[in-house]
Amino acid sequence: MRALPAWLLALTLTAFTVQTDDFIVIGVLPAVASDVGVSETAVGQLITVYSLVYALTAPLWAVLLAGRPLRRVLSAALAVFTLANLAVVWVEGYPALVALRVVAALAAAVVLPAALAAATTRAPEEHRGRYLATVMTGLTGAILLGVPAGTWIGAAFGWRATFVFCGLLGALALVLAARSLPRPGAGARGTPGSGSGQDQPLTDRAVSEIGAPPPGEPKTGSEAHGAEGPGHQGRSSSSVEETGSGSGAVTGVRVELRASLRPLLNRDIVGLLVVTVLVVAGNLAFQTYLAPFLAGLAGVGPHQLAALLVASGIGGVAGTRYAGRMVDRVGARSAFGLACGAFCLTMAAFALLWLAAPVPVWSAAALLVCWSATAWAVPTTVQALTLARVGQRAATQAMAVLSSAVYAGAALGGVVGGLAVAAGAGLVPAAATLSAVSGLVLALLVTRAKVR
Repeated sequence: MRALPAWLLALTLTAFTVQTDDFIVIGVLPAVASDVGVSETAVGQLITVYSLVYALTAPLWAVLLAGRPLRRVLSAALAVFTLANLAVVWVEGYPALVALRVVAALAAAVVLPAALAAATTRAPEEHRGRYLATVMTGLTGAILLGVPAGTWIGAAFGWRATFVFCGLLGALALVLAARSLPRPGAGARGTPGSGSGQDQPLTDRAVSEIGAPPPGEPKTGSEAHGAEGPGHQGRSSSSVEETGSGSGAVTGVRVELRASLRPLLNRDIVGLLVVTVLVVAGNLAFQTYLAPFLAGLAGVGPHQLAALLVASGIGGVAGTRYAGRMVDRVGARSAFGLACGAFCLTMAAFALLWLAAPVPVWSAAALLVCWSATAWAVPTTVQALTLARVGQRAATQAMAVLSSAVYAGAALGGVVGGLAVAAGAGLVPAAATLSAVSGLVLALLVTRAKVR
């Protein structure tokens, strides 16, 4: 088997870094709250702000940066991302910390789509799915290794060191990407298996790659090829440039935005977007406040939390892989019902277990692995369910909008979880269950008798 090119490994590290940074607050939430002098609910909103900024700006960035050299865009965004994390060392108050998270999210909304676009535009035709899947492993690997590592670093050296860790990861990704991705104006022919060798611009494919599952959601096989599937009618990277300057350029941007939002005109797709928001909100309501919940449930401290996050990451990887097989065996609708139903049962079990607190750590760990497996099985089934509704022709647009819906759900989940933990940490799994059940019922109604 041919070794993977260096630029692909750099993009995988990039995805790993962005995903780690997204959820790194989870492991140091109590420490940040104590040091900054705000409530744990307020610190949890750092994830909400990050997710909301990403959801609102990722599609817009892809349109505004269309036609720009991909290597330059990725390098500039990684530089901003790195500085935003390293600067945490010098901030004192909560508002400044929020501002830095906003800057990091703005950069991440450029970095991840650009990395995914590079993986597809530079991949040989016969290995495009493999290359894209390789970059996506950076997302799941962040949950398995990145977040636990950041939690351990925070426990050993202080919570600011956790953000420095993300900044150093960003700097390493920047150096590797700058050294391995081709420079603008490079020769038209590259090394075998590395694509064209040119610094390809962010074309319409970059817009479609925002539809790749956001942090933590691997693509299914059909999605990996969706951008190039039958009926794909992409626009060239010059589509905006050809409109000219001034009002013509603005018109071109508007055309691209309307094309990206076209799936919203479909009532069924709107329903599935709402389903996505509700289900993701249920999961993130629990995940965001995992540290205070487990501390109250089983007396889990920072070092134990890091180990539990590793265990849950293993469960998440297993759940993701099994979800794809479920879709193939029983269909997207049934697979989603099973995955989401199992997630709701796990949350209900956590709510009941809270009544017996304090409980042994092993009992919480076993249930945590089940939670992670079910939570990570849901995104794959939601994507498959959406693709089954729109078909190949509108797949890229639908996935782009679905991506933003996921981050909107993450932002909502932070709010819901914050309200629950303010009333009592034991209410967090109950709030998560209510949100996810609402999404499950709506999904079954929207897809009734139309999708298997």
